[in-house]
Formats: sequence, C-alpha cells, structure tokens
Amino acid sequence: RIQMGQYEIEPWYFSPYPAEFTDCDLVYICESCLCYFGNNTQFGRHRKKCTFFHPPGNEIYRDDNVSFFEIDGRRQRTWCRNLCLLSKLFLDHKTLYYDVDPFLFYCMTFRNAHGHHLVGYFSKEKESAEGYNVACILTLPQHQRKGYGKLLIQFSYELSKIENKLGSPEKPLSDLGLLGYRAYWQEVIVDLLLEREGEGTPIVSAEDIGSSLAMTTNDVLHTLQNLNMVRYSNKTHVIVLTEAVLVQRERQKEKERIKGKRVIEGERLAGWRPPVFTAAARTWNW
Repeated sequence: RIQMGQYEIEPWYFSPYPAEFTDCDLVYICESCLCYFGNNTQFGRHRKKCTFFHPPGNEIYRDDNVSFFEIDGRRQRTWCRNLCLLSKLFLDHKTLYYDVDPFLFYCMTFRNAHGHHLVGYFSKEKESAEGYNVACILTLPQHQRKGYGKLLIQFSYELSKIENKLGSPEKPLSDLGLLGYRAYWQEVIVDLLLEREGEGTPIVSAEDIGSSLAMTTNDVLHTLQNLNMVRYSNKTHVIVLTEAVLVQRERQKEKERIKGKRVIEGERLAGWRPPVFTAAARTWNW
C-alpha cells in the first residue's frame, strides 16, 4: 500500500520502485515532491525539510476549484519520474518511467491552507508525429468519481484549440480512459448539435463538429457510430439526434444541476502560448 497525504491507497498494478521497497508493507509518498520512503521516520524527517508547496512548473490556469501547472520533463526530471512511477501503480499500459525529456506534464491540483494537492495529470509529447494531444492521463484513485477526469480531458482540448490543432489521445486507451473519453465526447458533441439546432445553423458533417471542438474526425465518427447517430438516408449519411441520446443527456444535466458542474473556463487560458522547443530539447539527453 502507499500513503499519500491523509489517504492510504491499495495499488492496482506493479510499478518499478527500487528493489529495497520490495519488503515494505507501506510506502510513504510525499504529496508535494512525490519522493518515496520505506519508513515513517525517514518520511517525517523529509516532510520537515521539504520545500515544495506546488508542482515545480508554471501555473498556467487557476479558477475557484483547481489550478494547472505546466512542467517540462527535461527541466524537472526527478519530479516527473516520481510522477510516472506513482501513476504506473494505477495504469496497466504505461511503459515509460525514466525517459521523461520529450514530454510536457500538465498537473491539476486543488488548493487549501497547506498548499496545492495533486489530483491528476496528463502528459503530452513536445512533438507528436501523429498529432496526439495526450500521451498518458490519470486521476489519482482518492480523487476519482468527482468530475476531475472530465476536467483533464477538457483542458487538453482547450490547449489544442489555442494551438489550432485537432487533438486526440494516444491509443490504445486504458479501460477507464476509454470510458472517460467516450463520456466527454458524447457530452460535447450532443451539446454542440443542440446548440447549433437552437441557433438555426445545423451541422452538416463530422469535419464541422471536429473543427468546432478541436477533435479529430475519426474520434467524432467513432462517437457518433457508438451512439447510433449516423443513419443512411437518400443515398447520403446524416447525423441524427436520437431519443435515447437526448434522454441520457437530460438525465446528465439533471445530475449536474443537483451536484454542480466543474468546467474549464477557456478565457482564463488567454495568456498561454504553446512552448517552442529546439530540436535538442525535444529528445532524450543524458
């Protein structure tokens, strides 16, 4: 098990922490710098000296609920490696732990009197040949089922909009990742179709939806087919808002009215510009 802040968590998968941790029943992880310790005495000494109060990067977004930090894997190797080791405990397909240089990490935190507390993150290649806007995404188990995953996904698409690119997560997605993305894609596509219908400017193609939401056409078509919203009529394919989809969206909106809904406010990102890297900074470098 691992202890992180006030939470004790049972890992889901193997992570290659150093061999001396093999016999430890409980590994203590510092919430601020993500360093790991095998016993409470060492951990206590570290906590008295730890100078981190937030992830070691630029805060590029802040609202009433959360903050986002942009961290360069090349500049903050140790912190990013610790983050990768921690996330491997909860991600089955993750294979990268040490080669963090070619990646940017976007970490989401919530704030209280004791500083910033990590909720989740996504990583992104500095230069992706396939145009992926997310390489790896995770909400820590103690913060799941609170709507944070959707915020992470929405944030990745907000960045893609500023970059004027169509984004898509790296495949294959984990089981939980696929569920999260499908739910997000369904929500934004149905909302966009309803909004355009209300304005009297209906959408005519999947490309139109993709360019409005910074999504790839493949992801749009995957979602529409999954929801049975593509029909063949008069020798052409048309997008149909089915009764089942509308009922489901109405149910979701009702839930949001009761529980409240967190969203990323795009205008708060107005000052962010995509970082530009030299060729050397985009690759692994000992």
